[in-house]
Amino acid sequence: MTDPLKIVVADDEPEMREYLQETISLLGHEVIGAAATGRELLICCRDSPPDLVITDIKMPDMDGIQAANELRNIRPLPVILVSAYHEPELIERALNDHVLAFLVKPIKQADLETAIALAVRRFQEFCALQQQADDLRQALEDRKLVERAKGILMKRAAMSEADAFRRLQRLASDKNTKMVEIARTIVVAEEAFGG
Repeated sequence: MTDPLKIVVADDEPEMREYLQETISLLGHEVIGAAATGRELLICCRDSPPDLVITDIKMPDMDGIQAANELRNIRPLPVILVSAYHEPELIERALNDHVLAFLVKPIKQADLETAIALAVRRFQEFCALQQQADDLRQALEDRKLVERAKGILMKRAAMSEADAFRRLQRLASDKNTKMVEIARTIVVAEEAFGG
């Protein structure tokens, strides 16, 4: 079982909202909000940010897929869609909008428990991959900055590439800072002097 989660549920049918709330509580999680419309769902999530959202697709004013999209733009979180329908068009929209699980009514407790565990795990994996991509992007940007600073040192001080790199390393060590910060300073200074 996953750690207890704070969950917001949305369904336009009061009986379904009640069923979800009771079942989620039996599974050891806490329902921190229940909405009857897509707009109410957004308000619930804004007022009390959940760990997970379980929403019906067909609701008044805004369907669950649209609400999930808006939530993702505010703050990414795992979403499980619930529907009485299993139309291919709905499934396709859910897949395109990065929904992590899809349940067809009537929902059994065991199915809900499995969907919650899967959605949370997949979301954690997605976040880890996103962080890796961000880290790689940053490492590439840092590398470009160091290369640019090396080039400036090579040109200004008539150094070899290896000597320029060692100079950056030594400056970083002497200043007790990262090499990329020294490189940024050199590049900014070069730009200031019109280089």
